[in-house]
Amino acid sequence: MAIHRSKSSQRSSPEVERLVADSISLAASGSQVEDRFWEGRLDERLLRLLKSQNQNAIDAALDQTFRINTIAFEVLADAAETLAESIRIEHDGQQWDTLLLAIPIVAHTRYQIPSGPLPTTVVQATALALHNTVTAVDSRLAIVPWLYSIDQMPQSHCQTRVLTETLAMAAVTGSDIKLELRDMSETIAVLADPRFIVAVVAAPTGSPLFRWQAETPLRQERGVSLIGWQNAMHDPIASLLPGCEFELLLPEAYFTNCRLADKHVRPLSIRAAVNFLESTIGVLPAGLSSVVGAFGEEQADEYRISFSIKGSSEINYGVIWPLYDRESVANDALNDLSDDESPIKRICDALRDAGVEDVFRHAMLFDPELCDDCGAPLFPDRLGEQVHAEMPEDTPSQQPLFH
Repeated sequence: MAIHRSKSSQRSSPEVERLVADSISLAASGSQVEDRFWEGRLDERLLRLLKSQNQNAIDAALDQTFRINTIAFEVLADAAETLAESIRIEHDGQQWDTLLLAIPIVAHTRYQIPSGPLPTTVVQATALALHNTVTAVDSRLAIVPWLYSIDQMPQSHCQTRVLTETLAMAAVTGSDIKLELRDMSETIAVLADPRFIVAVVAAPTGSPLFRWQAETPLRQERGVSLIGWQNAMHDPIASLLPGCEFELLLPEAYFTNCRLADKHVRPLSIRAAVNFLESTIGVLPAGLSSVVGAFGEEQADEYRISFSIKGSSEINYGVIWPLYDRESVANDALNDLSDDESPIKRICDALRDAGVEDVFRHAMLFDPELCDDCGAPLFPDRLGEQVHAEMPEDTPSQQPLFH
């Protein structure tokens, strides 16, 4: 899924150069008339790449613009996401606008968060709740009968476009969804993680997709829709997630909600880790120490957070706090707490909110190393070494890492 910064190794090509140039031109435009010209040209190039499944060129252009012009990066990222998650199709002489939705459930547990096939009753309840609380009166829906983990979602703009096309046709025509769901990858077991229901909403071109787009008296504000959605879906989702606490977010556009869900789960992962350590090894939050370090090849792509018993050098647990396309940290500000919106400030606030008072912050950028034997991420200790997180030997059972 194109929510993390990509790391394309492709050398610059004519397609990449044209994407970068058009994005910079659009970012510098001084009028809506000029905007429309550059948007049309950029969309044409991107659509050609999406249809040919040339994700490498899109990733390379995103990498270049991210390095040289952040406004152009935003322009290109928005255009690529829009074309991947929305299409216009014609059926029986009628034009339809369609949008891929990610419907997040942010969950945490001391056991395991399920994923997999959705019962027909839950699919029906989801459709009814969407129609009654979120989508516009004349809209149509297609819902994938699967509860996705983030690892099972489309991992690129091109893959997302293919899914959008399939669901859009099913929504508009009322036909069956033709997806192969039997070969889904296994879900990585973590105790704080989002789950998603994926759907497409379709409406006649020029008509609203959502209730908050409608005119009075059909208009309904987002906050009202969210409350209605949460009330309608609490019991169906609770039946899917036994032993889990969860929060339902408002159904919205695919890429926006994927980022939003992962941002919601980051502080929750820290709290869940602290709760787990307290229940497993019997150490109160105030008895824990934490080490925080930024990781990435050239710039920070994530922070890794280590946990140990206060006074011990052994790292017992680790949490990853990923950064996203619209989050960047200068290499000389990795440890800067002066900005309330900075990732390191949010991490430290989340640790202290969870009761961990002893927090050590590294100012250096670490290479993102993994364990050679098991592939697990390594976490920083106070000396700046990357080590494997290991629970004490007398711990009842080893649990998976949070992320």
